[in-house]
Amino acid sequence: EVQLQASGGGLVQAGDSLRLSCAASGFTFSDYGMGWFRQATGKEREFVAAVTWSGGTTNYADSEKGRFTISRDNAKNTLYLQMNSLKPEDTAVYYCVRGWTLYPDWGQGTLVTVSS
Repeated sequence: EVQLQASGGGLVQAGDSLRLSCAASGFTFSDYGMGWFRQATGKEREFVAAVTWSGGTTNYADSEKGRFTISRDNAKNTLYLQMNSLKPEDTAVYYCVRGWTLYPDWGQGTLVTVSS
């Protein structure tokens, strides 16, 4: 069973940084691309970032380029999202997903709240 457990969310102020983690299990982590999505209250889920199986290629939503960094540690089966210069509009539940262009597997999210 694929399990994706996101953690690291919390309440921060605008301009702060936060690092999310996603512990993966139930599959060979290093065989798959991974990504992050988010969903704000009342809005649709939106793509944040993705990384290939090796970590060699990354992709970001335009609004996150330069502020967020996705990375992975295949030895630890863990995906990360480093978020800098956080803005109130970054407030959302962040989900860890398995995939690169298609994302069939989702974990439970972690809430990030950015106060102004």
